[in-house]
Amino acid sequence: MLEEFETDENQTARREGKRPRWGRRLLLFVASFLALCLVAVGGFVVFLDRKASSNISQEDLLPPAAAAPSATLPDGSVVELPKDAGQNYLLIGSDARPGETASRSDVIVLVHVPEDKQSVQLIHFPRDLYVAIPGRGKNKINAAYAFGGAPLLVSTLQNLLGVRIDHVAKTDFEGFKRMTDAVGGVRVYAEEASDEGSFQVREGWNDFNGEQALAFVRERYSLSEGDISRGRRQQAFIKALMIKTLTPSVIANPVTLTRFVDAATSNLVVDKGLDVGVMRGEAIGLRNIRGDDIVFITAPFTGFGTAPDGGSIEIVDEASMAALGKALRTDTMDEYGDVTVTP
Repeated sequence: MLEEFETDENQTARREGKRPRWGRRLLLFVASFLALCLVAVGGFVVFLDRKASSNISQEDLLPPAAAAPSATLPDGSVVELPKDAGQNYLLIGSDARPGETASRSDVIVLVHVPEDKQSVQLIHFPRDLYVAIPGRGKNKINAAYAFGGAPLLVSTLQNLLGVRIDHVAKTDFEGFKRMTDAVGGVRVYAEEASDEGSFQVREGWNDFNGEQALAFVRERYSLSEGDISRGRRQQAFIKALMIKTLTPSVIANPVTLTRFVDAATSNLVVDKGLDVGVMRGEAIGLRNIRGDDIVFITAPFTGFGTAPDGGSIEIVDEASMAALGKALRTDTMDEYGDVTVTP
């Protein structure tokens, strides 16, 4: 599924032949880029750098074989992993509640930044996508994280797509709540209504505080397509948070922006090769990105099924997944939308 990241304002500007205004602003992808941590560079960027650096933790999130020159695809073929086909960032969101020791990767997003930095693609992998996990056989992609943390999830995706994952960032769902409250709430479009107990989500536009946003992105059982619908909700939330962060009430307010940066980075863990300096350099390279240059894609699947253990799964569209991997590997993602197929 391919969805352009475009605001109502940008759509109006496009119809009138104008360049969207906010696209001209210099953005800083603090920590996990578009996955909830997008901020604008203000006049106190050094202070923000220090704030982010003091909050961010670094761990071994990449597998030892991350620098391997090749990967084995699902069909058994071996492909080279080029180093000059842009950068790939894996963003992991864990739904571990406070006090829980186990953790699940309920948000799996691969961010591709092309070599020319003229666009950004965010690829959402549904947690129930049924794939081969190195050393574990076939299972839901979510299980890779449960079995072996971020390194095994990286290996799983590298073999599924035949691409190199350069960096990893992970956070938890509580970060969603804190960031939402830091910017004074967000306005999110819901494709379908749901009953969250303490409040109702109506079809159309909803104004959420942090607690409500957290419930919104967690819900899946009452939605028409389960995890797929939840993935679209998460995309809608990320979009809403990005839009709100780029408003003058946030980027022009040092207090609000500082609170947002603190919320965005306080629960953030990145691989040992990713620091604020690397993020800032990437952001500078992406300074000319406009809203319609950012797209969401859902990893291709053919439909729903049942695993041997009885669990519900999404079945990989092997042809389209191979096409996605090739587009990433050859840095031709701008052409991939023509072949994206999802229910």
